[in-house]
Amino acid sequence: MSISFMPARTSGEDLEALQLQGLKWTVAHAYNNSPFYRKRLDEVGVSPDQIRTLDDLRRLPFVTAHDLQSDYPFPLKSVPFEKIVRIHASSGTTGKRKVLCYTQKDIDDWATMFARCYEMAQISQTDRVQIAVGYGLWTAGVGFQLGCERFGALAVPVGPANTEIHCQLLEDMQSNVFCATASMALLIAEEIERRGLKDRIALKKFIFGAERHSRKMRQRIQEITGAEHLFDITGLTELYGPGMGLECIAHEGVHYWADYYILEILDPETLEPVRPGEIGEMVVTSLRKEAAPLIRYRTRDLTRLIPEPCSCGNPLPRHDHLMGRSDDMFIFRAVNIYPGQIDHVLSQIPGLGSEYQVHLNRREDGRDVMLLKVERLYDDSPDVDKQLADAIISEIREQILVRTRVEVLDYGTLPRTERKSKRVFDHRSMES
Repeated sequence: MSISFMPARTSGEDLEALQLQGLKWTVAHAYNNSPFYRKRLDEVGVSPDQIRTLDDLRRLPFVTAHDLQSDYPFPLKSVPFEKIVRIHASSGTTGKRKVLCYTQKDIDDWATMFARCYEMAQISQTDRVQIAVGYGLWTAGVGFQLGCERFGALAVPVGPANTEIHCQLLEDMQSNVFCATASMALLIAEEIERRGLKDRIALKKFIFGAERHSRKMRQRIQEITGAEHLFDITGLTELYGPGMGLECIAHEGVHYWADYYILEILDPETLEPVRPGEIGEMVVTSLRKEAAPLIRYRTRDLTRLIPEPCSCGNPLPRHDHLMGRSDDMFIFRAVNIYPGQIDHVLSQIPGLGSEYQVHLNRREDGRDVMLLKVERLYDDSPDVDKQLADAIISEIREQILVRTRVEVLDYGTLPRTERKSKRVFDHRSMES
């Protein structure tokens, strides 16, 4: 008989009671054991005994990625070193890495949360889960494996190896769940198509992590592989790692584990709550994390809460798919643009592949120009290319309010990667 990893108490009142209990514990634990947090809380004049309701969360100071980097190498540490059993670090490419500590309880809690993700995806203990995300300092590979083993399915821990190994194991092991970035999933899907493997493998479900992806990319992967479900998983190194929530079988948003952390959606400029259903920045506060608790950590990820009940029947709260990052925004001719807006436009136009690049340049007269490179899905005539380009130009102008040039390329022209795809190339700083 299978075990459920879902919380026993899931009503709104029960979750609020758990959150208040966890918030009180977290603030007291951080204040008493972390010099960083004690200094921050003293600066705003808040002591642990002043946390009496969930509304008191708004009195607490924010923590940023800069704080973690400036407090390197053991930021937010709130337990003695003898209780720390592991570290993980972000895969960021600028500045010092964000290193987070874990106690054994932290690892156990993470495994339970990740096991919930597999349960939410209706994976069974007889399934075989091929893991194609990175192992090492970052949290991805070990998180997917940890959760799989806690759940009780068979893990095939390959990592982001070459396509030859993955295709061989998909066929030989008959793995039916594939965990990867969306870019890696597309790479494997196209390789499955090229090798004619679709009828020789058992692939039924994908779980995507670490990368925002478009509806067009999902459609392409599903079309090639015939997979029944594709799930979006969320998480960040600062909050354990991947496994903090999963898109359910109804595909109506991401259920998140509100008994382990509080999620606020705030305006990234004013840092005030947005209205229900509006897009804002995710700010998280951990409720049980021992080694490196988080208090109002600004993730920079953008999404919105979904207040309506989910048709899957699970009462745990939901947020929408991540729509980008507040620091991914680029400014073009005085218009603030997020890559997710371009994803949305391209997903509405038939005949396009999922891959694209945005190139920003500055002319000699000082005017900025945008070039959008896109792939066509099928081999077509020059006339069709012009029709696609005209449609893109028109929709970008109407929906994003800027003008762009468009170059339509053969399918497969743009680079594929087993990691996160780079979409925006801003050449203006190099030209100025």
